[in-house]
Amino acid sequence: MAAIDRFEFLFKEITTVFTSIKDTFAIVGVLYTSRKALCVTARVICTIHTHAFSKLSSGRELRKKFGPWAVVTGSSEGIGQAYAKELAKRGLNIVLVSKGKQRLHRAAKEIEEEYHVQTCAVLVDFCSEREVYDKIWEAIEDKEIGILVNNVGVMYDYPDFFLEVPVERLWQIINVNVAAATIMTHMILPQMVKRGRGAVVMVSTGTCTQITPQMTIYAASKSFLDYFAKALQYEYKDKGIIVQSLRPLYVATRMTEYSKTLSSTSMWIPSASLYAKHAVTTLGYSSRTTGYWPHGLLSWVVEMIPEWLWMWGSGRLNSAFRRQASDRVRRKSLVLSRSQDSFDTLQDSVE
Repeated sequence: MAAIDRFEFLFKEITTVFTSIKDTFAIVGVLYTSRKALCVTARVICTIHTHAFSKLSSGRELRKKFGPWAVVTGSSEGIGQAYAKELAKRGLNIVLVSKGKQRLHRAAKEIEEEYHVQTCAVLVDFCSEREVYDKIWEAIEDKEIGILVNNVGVMYDYPDFFLEVPVERLWQIINVNVAAATIMTHMILPQMVKRGRGAVVMVSTGTCTQITPQMTIYAASKSFLDYFAKALQYEYKDKGIIVQSLRPLYVATRMTEYSKTLSSTSMWIPSASLYAKHAVTTLGYSSRTTGYWPHGLLSWVVEMIPEWLWMWGSGRLNSAFRRQASDRVRRKSLVLSRSQDSFDTLQDSVE
């Protein structure tokens, strides 16, 4: 009987312990689920606020809120030009800073004629020496700059491994993606702080959401812009300055022409004009956003993927894009070769 009593006592003790452990796990499970539910709810509310409520505001508020002029770098084409047009549509005068003389002046003329605002075209190559910033300052020093859009950027010709990227391109990425935004902000921010109003937009990229193989230096340079924007926002929010980090995923521009897949527009891969139309409405509503709600959904998914799985999957995807780029280059070379052969044949027949 004594042995049976001891066993019953031991069984009760064990049952009590396991019950306590089960209750503990249940409490932890409830807390974890509640935390996740709160995070999801907060994300949904933030998304609605950024992409829905922002559409209700008047576009003309940007000029009144920040100032009459906007500076947009890399604005002769792509997202930069599209963003400049959206700002012009809202009544802001535009300073377009970019290379490519014909494209730049054509963009300035289109904006003036279509939106009836003033423009100032500054032809510079950000890959050049620091003297280009003196030229920019001479063009803008007498203007009240309300918005600065640091859009100019350089990417690889196509996704590739670090050692396969030419050293010259690496220097371009550093000088353009990092240095240009830093110096342009340092140049224009003081007048914004003095007036107590202004906005700085850093066009980063969604590829820096997670570590992305074969986009190493490009993504790293854009991560700098994201970090830079967040730090500036904290430092100058009490001065009336808004700093926004835009992190788009794939947008169909000349930068994605290496891939037939990425050059075809869809809901997930918008044109530059569609992307800019959405992105500009988020200014003042979110300090860190993809700028385009379908990209927001994709970014949300990307953030939930384990890092090792993302690196494996994105590495394979970029390898496929690299093959597409190689095929395109090969086809173009074949066409050129055939054209040259035809020309030579025609020349021989004439002779």
